[in-house]
Amino acid sequence: MRARNWLLGGIAACALMASAGCAGMNDPGAGAKPAAAEAKAGPQMMECVAPDKLSTQVAPEAQLESFQCYLGDFQKTPSLHFKIALKNTTSQPQRYRVNIFLDNGKAVGGLIPPVVKKGLVDPGTSVSFVYPVKGLTEKPAEINLIVKTVSE
Repeated sequence: MRARNWLLGGIAACALMASAGCAGMNDPGAGAKPAAAEAKAGPQMMECVAPDKLSTQVAPEAQLESFQCYLGDFQKTPSLHFKIALKNTTSQPQRYRVNIFLDNGKAVGGLIPPVVKKGLVDPGTSVSFVYPVKGLTEKPAEINLIVKTVSE
């Protein structure tokens, strides 16, 4: 008797889940995520700080092509992202160390390219990288950007 009750209960549960899963099948818009359209368009770039509040120290071997910000998720947490684009202005392949210091004491940075297995930044080539600051949702008042070369 108990086995039959378990079997009937299981069948009823499966029937409920199957009908719930098909509930929106007739509506072509059901299940569509509104964020999907935004993801295709890309992040909304903005100026990080006023030009007079951005302090830059860029090595002569690099040219800062752009420095922009956008809000997006990083590890499921709303975060401010810094996108930096650099150009190698030398006749030799280079690797760069980027440091971004914010007025609130936070800092991010890393190496461009992050891994040298595929090679360094070739002469005359531009590269970009994104550095997220997890949990920061407001633009800082001041930024200190430092770009240096890294010797092998």
